[in-house]
Amino acid sequence: MTPETLAPRLPSPLEEAEDERFARHGVRLLLKRDDLIHPDLVGNKWRKLVLNLEAAAGRPVLTFGGAYSNHLRATAAAGRLLGFPTIGVVRGDELAGRPLNPSLAQCAADGMRLHFVDRSTYRRKSSPDVLAGLLQSLCPDAYVVPEGGSNSLAVHGCTALGEELRGVADVVGVACGTGGTLAGLAAGLAPGQRALGVPVLKGGFLEAEIRALQRAAFGEVRGDWTLDDRFHFGGYARVPAELEAFARDFEGRHGVGVERVYVAKLLYALLGLAEEGAFERGSRVAAVITGRP
Repeated sequence: MTPETLAPRLPSPLEEAEDERFARHGVRLLLKRDDLIHPDLVGNKWRKLVLNLEAAAGRPVLTFGGAYSNHLRATAAAGRLLGFPTIGVVRGDELAGRPLNPSLAQCAADGMRLHFVDRSTYRRKSSPDVLAGLLQSLCPDAYVVPEGGSNSLAVHGCTALGEELRGVADVVGVACGTGGTLAGLAAGLAPGQRALGVPVLKGGFLEAEIRALQRAAFGEVRGDWTLDDRFHFGGYARVPAELEAFARDFEGRHGVGVERVYVAKLLYALLGLAEEGAFERGSRVAAVITGRP
């Protein structure tokens, strides 16, 4: 089986969400339903993995993520569906020996070998000595995919997302973890369209990362894109009561499941920006729904 035989649903559907909270500011909200691409390989995770899986050519894939990583889940699912071994290096050695959370349990059920490392080692995972040590101990011939799947191949894979939205939105918003999706999305949009990234981690480090990803992929920085760092709610996987209430309300209004780690923060940010007057009246704002609850 090859990546193409998975038959992802592309282009993913585009739906209008009639919402008076946006409408009162003259904004039309569109939902780019990348969560409907495939039952197991959801949204931007498929777009970022597909070219990497072609490059791996059936070799074992070793990759990285936190305890709630959607990227780890997608890689494990791809391994099960395509028949190649997967290894997930997980941040936090304190998690070893504990019952697995639902995300990691699904990875294990899909056949992924989980290897927990301390947080200091995880921060240095890209350094040649740490990476060489991991490969030597886990699988010397593994194909390495970085955390979040973000590398130049992933960026190229995500340009199609922007191309699918050409001419149908003025602003396209996407939640950002490692920045690869935004890097490709912005490059694929048409002149006059703007991509807006909403980081789900605090730290303000993503701009340099996205520029580096685009230079690696295209040799230059491309597209009109910006980041708004105000909506991380304290950091990755932090879902305080205010955000949970917002997500439940959105689900009730629109009948769309709202994934909490990424999508809820994006939608919350877009509503806040609309209320601030950040979008011109008459604007079409598309939210990329990158995952499912």
